[in-house]
Amino acid sequence: MATNIPYLEVLKLTKRIGDRTLFEDISFTVGEREHIGLIAKNGTGKSTLLSIIAGVEGYEGGDIIFRRDLKVGYLEQSPSYPGDLSVIEACFWHGNEVTELIRRYEQCMAAGDAAEGLDEILSEMERLKAWDYERKVKQILSRLKIRDFDQKISQLSGGQIKRVALANVLISEPDMLILDEPTNHLDLEMIEWLENYLSRTTMSLLMVTHDRYFLDRICSSIIEMDDSRIYTYNGNYSLYLDKRQERIDNLNQEIQRANNLYRTELEWMRRMPQARGHKAKYREDAFYELEKVAKRRIDSSNVQLKMDSTYIGSKIFEASGVCKSFGEKVILNNFDYVFSRYEKMGIVGNNGTGKSTFIKMLMGVEPYDSGSIDVGETVRFGYYSQEGMRFDDGKKVIDAVREIAEYVEMGKGERLTASQFLQHFLFPPETQYNYISKLSGGERRRLYLCTVLMRSPNFLVLDEPTNDLDIVTLQILEEYLKDFRGCLIVVSHDRYFMDKVVDHLLVFRGEGDIRDFPGNYTQYREWKVLADKREAEKMQEKSKPSEPVEVQRRSATERKRRLTFKERKEMEQLEIDIERLEAEKKDIEAALCSGSLSVEKITELSKRLPLLNDELDEKSMRWLELSEI
Repeated sequence: MATNIPYLEVLKLTKRIGDRTLFEDISFTVGEREHIGLIAKNGTGKSTLLSIIAGVEGYEGGDIIFRRDLKVGYLEQSPSYPGDLSVIEACFWHGNEVTELIRRYEQCMAAGDAAEGLDEILSEMERLKAWDYERKVKQILSRLKIRDFDQKISQLSGGQIKRVALANVLISEPDMLILDEPTNHLDLEMIEWLENYLSRTTMSLLMVTHDRYFLDRICSSIIEMDDSRIYTYNGNYSLYLDKRQERIDNLNQEIQRANNLYRTELEWMRRMPQARGHKAKYREDAFYELEKVAKRRIDSSNVQLKMDSTYIGSKIFEASGVCKSFGEKVILNNFDYVFSRYEKMGIVGNNGTGKSTFIKMLMGVEPYDSGSIDVGETVRFGYYSQEGMRFDDGKKVIDAVREIAEYVEMGKGERLTASQFLQHFLFPPETQYNYISKLSGGERRRLYLCTVLMRSPNFLVLDEPTNDLDIVTLQILEEYLKDFRGCLIVVSHDRYFMDKVVDHLLVFRGEGDIRDFPGNYTQYREWKVLADKREAEKMQEKSKPSEPVEVQRRSATERKRRLTFKERKEMEQLEIDIERLEAEKKDIEAALCSGSLSVEKITELSKRLPLLNDELDEKSMRWLELSEI
C-alpha cells in the first residue's frame, strides 16, 4: 500500500520532438512503497518520460521533484557499458553510494600507511554492509543466468547486457526504481523470480512493461498515457481494464451529449451577422469549449483484424529422428513429431535450451545434423523472427508496405489498400508518411508484424513476437490468432499471451529433453509446481537416516511404487477419452466457424465448449499424474 509521502512529483510536464507533442502539462505522483505501471501505445513517449524523470533527457516545461536524499535506480530499455569491462566490473561502473565507497576503500588500501580517512571509510563500509556487496552482485547475476563474471561485456548479447544492468540496479537497493521493460530478454523462470522479488520489495516502483501478468501481480496503480493526457487508476491491471472501459463509455456519452447541444448552438452562432454584436460573450466562449468536446474522437482500441488464410492440406510437417547439437551441447536428440492441421503450439523453456534453433531448422535457416523434416506442399509460412526486422530507414512507412502489396486480401471478397491495412495496426495516415527512421522500437516491430501477416500465410511461426509490442497491439494480435484458420508455433516469454493463443506446449528442458504438455502455460506451471513439490519430498525421503535392516526388508515392497492394474486400465481409458474429447472440440470449433449454424445450435455448442475444455483439462492432468508414477 502506498502512503501519503510523495517520493516523486511530476508537475505539468511537457515534451516535444520537433513539431510533435509527446505529452503536455501531465502531472502525477509516486508515493512511498507505491508500485505503478505506465501503459501507452508505442510511440507515445513512455520510454522518453522515464528517461526525463531519470535525468537523462531534457524537457520543455514543468517540474520534476524528488524527495530530498532519495536514492533512485534506473534501468534503461537498451543499456550500454564500455566493451572492455568484465561483467563484475560493469556492476560497479554506474556509481552509487556503495560502489563509490568501495573505490575509496581500495584507493586507501593502495596508498598504505599514508591513507587518510581510513577509519571513517571502514565505519561507512560497516554501516552500508559494503563487505557483502560483491557476493550479492554475484548472487543476483546467477539468478539472471549470468555466471561467467569475468566475461567481457563486448562478448555478451544485448539481452545479457540488459540482465547485467538489471542486476546493477537491484543490488543498489534504491528507495525508488524506474524500470523500462525489465522482463525483456528474461526467460519464464527469471521473470517469475523477478516478479516475486519486486512484489515483496518496499521500494517504490515506476515501470513500463507489456507483461500483463507482471503488471497484475506487482502494481498497485496504473497510469495510462493517451492522447497526450494522463489517467491514473488505483488498482492492478485487471481493475484498470474495467475502469478504463468505464471511462471511455462515460466520455463517449459526454461527447454524444455535446454533439446534440453543439448542433443547437451552431445554429445560434450562424444567425444573421448583424446579430453577432448582441451575442453574449460568455455564450460564444462556451460554444468554442463545447466544440472542442464535440469534435473529440475516442480511440477505444477495439480494432479487429480478420483475414482468411490460404488453404492448408492435411500434411503440415513431419520431423523424424532429428538431431542437432553445438559441440557437446545437445539441442535435439532423435526428435520425432507430426504436426496436425490447425494446431496451435507454444514453445517454452529457459534461454539456451534451443527454442529459436528449433524454429530456424523448421524454416530451413539452420541445418540439422541428421534426421528429416518433411514440410507439406500447401504450407505457406509467415515467419516473425528477432533477426528478420530489417527496414530501409530512408523509406516511408507506407512505401515499405506497398513494396509487398498495394492491396491485402481479407477474404470473402473484401480487400484493403495498404494504407487501410496499416490503420488496423494503429498507424494513422499522418504516421504512414513518416520515415521509418522516426519510428520507435515498438512501432518498428508493429510494422514488421504487419508485413508478415499481410502475405496471408497459413502457418505462422512467431519467435518472441511480444518483445517491445504495446498492449493494444498484443490484444489485436491475440484476437487475430484465436480466429486464425491455420497452424501456429509461437515462442514467447509472455505468459498471458501464451495462455490466450496456444492449445499445448513443447517444453524444452535442455540437453535434448523435450516434453509435450496438453494445456496452456498457467496449467503447465500449476502442474510443474506440484511435480517439483513431489520431487522435493522424494529427495527429502532419500536424505533421511537409513532404517534398520529388518524394517527395510519389510517395507521394500511398499516403497516400490508402480501402477496398479486398475491404474493402468484407468490410464488407457483416459487416453481414449482425451482423444474423443479432442475430436469433439475440433468438430465444435469447426462448426462454430462454418457460419451455417442456427442461433439455437450456436448457443448450444457455445455452452458445451467450456464444459468440454474443463473435462479435457481434468483428464489430461490425471493422465500426467499417472504418467509420473
